[in-house]
Order: sequence, then structure tokens, then C-alpha cells
Amino acid sequence: MVGELSYLLGLQVKQTNYELFICQSKYAKDLVKRFELNSKKHTKIPISTSAKLGYDPTGRSVDQTVYKSMIGSLLYLTASRPNIAFNVGECTRFQADPKESHLSAVKGSIRYINRTANHGIIYSRESNLDLVSHSDTDWAGNADDRKSTSGGCFYVGSNLVS
Repeated sequence: MVGELSYLLGLQVKQTNYELFICQSKYAKDLVKRFELNSKKHTKIPISTSAKLGYDPTGRSVDQTVYKSMIGSLLYLTASRPNIAFNVGECTRFQADPKESHLSAVKGSIRYINRTANHGIIYSRESNLDLVSHSDTDWAGNADDRKSTSGGCFYVGSNLVS
């Protein structure tokens, strides 16, 4: 009754006859500005692939409130940015006692968001209805407690749904 959907709860929606594009570019830019990382060097990947985050007993503690605020903001952004979900999930494990190394990883993810603020998800209207899933696990990949991390994604045709 009010026309085509274009903005809802921080999600920007662009519709054409062939596809639906969902992004959170305004929210992403505001997030970067709020944590004052817009003038910092951008990163090409959200978190270093060689560095493993772990419990850091010798590291300097950082403010939990700021750390949790950053994590919460990034978690909301994963609605349209599943490419950062793993990194954010890794960083959430250290909310009880975040160290500088953990904060550095979170800031790296935010700097990546600054570089890729206009990315989002495209849903094609001309897709088939085949259900396809992919999953991956790093068996005992956590160096601290040897727990495994697993993840997966589900597609209906070429459209990511979960």
C-alpha cells in the first residue's frame, strides 16, 4: 500500500525486474564513523588468514563495553554480509576478557567494512528451486581448547538464504 520496499531496519533494498539487492551500506558507513576508523588504512580481507585468535593471558585488557559494542554492531551487519560472519563469530568468543590482540582483529574487520561498505546480497528472480548446501569444519582448530569450528550455507538455486 505504501509502494516498493526500499529501506527497512537498516537494510537498503533495491528491486529490479530481475533481481533484489539487499545491503547495509549506510549502516556500515555509520559503524566505521562511530568507531573512528574511517581515516585508517583499509584492509583487503576481514581478518588475517595466518593469525589464529586465542586466549591471550599476557595481553593487555581493553574496555569490554567498547569491544562488545563493536561485536554487536558487526553481528547486525552479518544480515547482509555473510562473508564476515566467521570472523565476527571468532571474535565473540573473547567478550568476557578481550585483549588488545582481539580488539585489533575486530578493528581489522571494521576497516574491511569501510573498504567494502557497498557490498550486499543479490537474489535473482530467475533462479531455480534446487536446494544446495555447503559446510566446512576445522577439526580441533581452536588452539586453546581444541574445539572445532563449523559453518555452512544454504542456497535456493543461486540465492543464499542461510
